[in-house]
Amino acid sequence: MSHETQIILDRVVLVKVDANIYGARKKLKKEDLVLADGSKLPPEDLASLGSKRLLDPDKLTVFNRLKKEAERICLRVGTRFLGGFVVPVEFAAGITAELERIALDFAAAKTEFIAGYDAAVTDWVVRHPEFAGIIEQAVDSVEFVSTRLSFDFLVVSVGLPESLPPADVARLDSKIGSLSEQMFYEISVEANQLIEQSLLGKEQVTRNALRPIRRMRDKLDGLGFLDYRVAPVVSTIDDLLARIPNKGAIEGSILQEILATAMLLSDPDKTRRHGEGLLVNQTPVVEETDVDEIVEQTELESPTVPTATIVATEPTPVIAESVADSPDFTDLFDGIFDDELEAELATDDRALEVLLDKSQTDLKASNYTDESKPSEHSATPETVTAGDDDEADESDQDYWF
Repeated sequence: MSHETQIILDRVVLVKVDANIYGARKKLKKEDLVLADGSKLPPEDLASLGSKRLLDPDKLTVFNRLKKEAERICLRVGTRFLGGFVVPVEFAAGITAELERIALDFAAAKTEFIAGYDAAVTDWVVRHPEFAGIIEQAVDSVEFVSTRLSFDFLVVSVGLPESLPPADVARLDSKIGSLSEQMFYEISVEANQLIEQSLLGKEQVTRNALRPIRRMRDKLDGLGFLDYRVAPVVSTIDDLLARIPNKGAIEGSILQEILATAMLLSDPDKTRRHGEGLLVNQTPVVEETDVDEIVEQTELESPTVPTATIVATEPTPVIAESVADSPDFTDLFDGIFDDELEAELATDDRALEVLLDKSQTDLKASNYTDESKPSEHSATPETVTAGDDDEADESDQDYWF
């Protein structure tokens, strides 16, 4: 069993509705017919005679209504599967409660029908006196009719035995894979009914026309795990519903949008293609945004990353301080050179002192040019010296290397 199949089975339950309804019909026989002289019935391999009713079919309407209501309840959030209805696990409790109510209504209707069964048969005979004989000879007993009227339901989980032939596993995978097709088909049936009964040829509709739209939306949303193309379709419906006024009749452009949406949902293939198309259109936009953000972030952050790393890994940046504060590089080269270079070092030190004295002298001369502000530059020689040190350092580097 595939992983996708197992995921779906874990998220659904199977609801089996067992509603038996007495048909009140019997096969029509040749002897039930009064034929004119010379008339002839066709042979059985060509045509069948059909059936005859034993009582008024309206007496059984309540049972058919309750059965269809039970099916609608299951189809509201589920779809047909294996003779029952696949329903999301989270809706199982609510559906069970509604089916229990229907079971009680069915039992009450059965009790009433059985009590009036004989009277219903008699009334039917009175209404068709010329055929009283063929009706009375086919009437069933009350006890038999009672066994033919029942309503029950069962909620179970679906799974496979551990040891099963691969062909059976593949068969279940195929059945599970067709669930989305069944779901889209059921949506199309309801959408077509909405179009035919409420939308076509209308210039305005009441808010009751929105109920089928909301039902279809909720069903698609609940069964969205059956097909990845469902989510964008649900978003389309949500966007439409959000723009519908809260009061008054629905007309104009918004009514045309409802009609267009219903027509889209009425075609399973177009609904799937619409959902897939929305996903395709959305994907590149998301990817481009992500890439642009990453590129911009990289361009902004990349120049500062090395500095941040150095600061983090070097708590005491001795080298940086030495370059900024030390007037020369003699300390950095202690022990590297032999004694024969001492004379050259001394000469260099003297040259550096001369350069520093000259810089300070020039600075003082420039500072005191503006006699109104002599104090602003009185504390700056150190800073300027650091700047001149860089020039001196460069001179030292040129000198040494």
